[in-house]
Amino acid sequence: QIDVVIPIPESSRPSATELAHLLGKPYREGFVKNRYVGRTFIMPGQAVRKKSVRQKLNVIASEFKGRNVLLVDDSIVRGTTSKEIVQMARDAGANKVYMASAAPPVRYPNVYGIDMPTNDELVAHGRTLEEIRQIIGCDALIYQDVDAMKKAVGALNTSLCGFEASCFDGVYVTGDVTSEDVVRLNEKRVGGEEDDGATSRLTLPNSQEA
Repeated sequence: QIDVVIPIPESSRPSATELAHLLGKPYREGFVKNRYVGRTFIMPGQAVRKKSVRQKLNVIASEFKGRNVLLVDDSIVRGTTSKEIVQMARDAGANKVYMASAAPPVRYPNVYGIDMPTNDELVAHGRTLEEIRQIIGCDALIYQDVDAMKKAVGALNTSLCGFEASCFDGVYVTGDVTSEDVVRLNEKRVGGEEDDGATSRLTLPNSQEA
């Protein structure tokens, strides 16, 4: 039984609003965001990311106390933010804490220039839904379905024959990314090597030649 739907500020608000409408449940703002803290999923170091979550969000306790809450986020990458937010909701007095991701499970690294985590850093990589739920600590976990997402996007523009969703399905649209490439890029990131400022650590060597 869900009592209230609460978004994780700010990009999840449209999804949370629509979900609350479809479920016929109240939509509430349960977090106040500190706009002077950066995106936690790209911050270096787990301890820094964990601390930054608490600095970034302040809980409105009255929206949680004694309620079963459905938290909605735009995506779950490492799981650091989700785990901390679930605990914050419990600390504020929530009875049950459910988590919904508007994006499918992020299971694979993006190699096309976005500085994404390695395979081992992705909470969904190689794990079942139940294993992810246990790590995050929520009472139930719901993800967007990747095929349903593709179908919904395709319905908005029927001229599309496909789109890049490699971080969800592991299919790299350029067709020249091998498993060895991904391993090499993972090793490079774990090793802490830095490219020049204009190049992501996960950018393929030939990506600057185009």
